[in-house]
Amino acid sequence: MDHSNITTSFDIAGRNIARNLGVVRGIIVRSRSIVGTFAAGLQTIFGGNITLYSQLCEKARSDAYELMVAHAEQLGADAIIGVRYDATEIMSGVSEVLCYGTAVKLE
Repeated sequence: MDHSNITTSFDIAGRNIARNLGVVRGIIVRSRSIVGTFAAGLQTIFGGNITLYSQLCEKARSDAYELMVAHAEQLGADAIIGVRYDATEIMSGVSEVLCYGTAVKLE
């Protein structure tokens, strides 16, 4: 799928949507490791961006996005509109990241 046809808006500029294929999603559940938690704890002493957690979050979002794209490709979609992310802490140190949108066929 052409990633320029994946958007948070509800249309693709210059293209007409021929058919709505339904909601597609990618779900990832991630946990922090003991080592990562310890190292991130050390980073909090100095303040600022906690890069270990930033990297963990970015990887989870990227993985969820790729799963959503794969789901859309299985349906034969040309594009995904209305893309959103959601995250929920399932238990202490364990989070779910959901990426979802609407798969569509373009004319």
